[in-house]
Amino acid sequence: MTFMENLRTDKPGEMNTLSQVMAKLHSKGYDIEFKLSDHGRMQPTEGDEIYNPDDLLIIKTYRFEGESDPSDNSVLYLMEDKNGKKGYVLDAYGAYTSHDEAGFDEFLQKIPVEDREEQLIFGGL
Repeated sequence: MTFMENLRTDKPGEMNTLSQVMAKLHSKGYDIEFKLSDHGRMQPTEGDEIYNPDDLLIIKTYRFEGESDPSDNSVLYLMEDKNGKKGYVLDAYGAYTSHDEAGFDEFLQKIPVEDREEQLIFGGL
């Protein structure tokens, strides 16, 4: 089962770059970046919360592919905690991953996935 979505579109007004999606996310309150801590659990870059995989929900995943440079490939995971706090994890993927922490991939795979429609996330595009 895959939950990846490629945003490359030819429709005018559609978001198709990482910077466009990030700007829209910030305007909708997705300001918290989650990182895997040195103790193997997820936490916001600013804050004291510590999350196990079952404390989070992946609500959307986007994949961005660079036009000519494979190192430009990245994946964006939109997440929500049990209290409704919204955030994201951004990672390069493949051989160019930006998360070399032990257990990062395993942690992400344990987080439940609910693939929400963009209209629910963004309130209409």
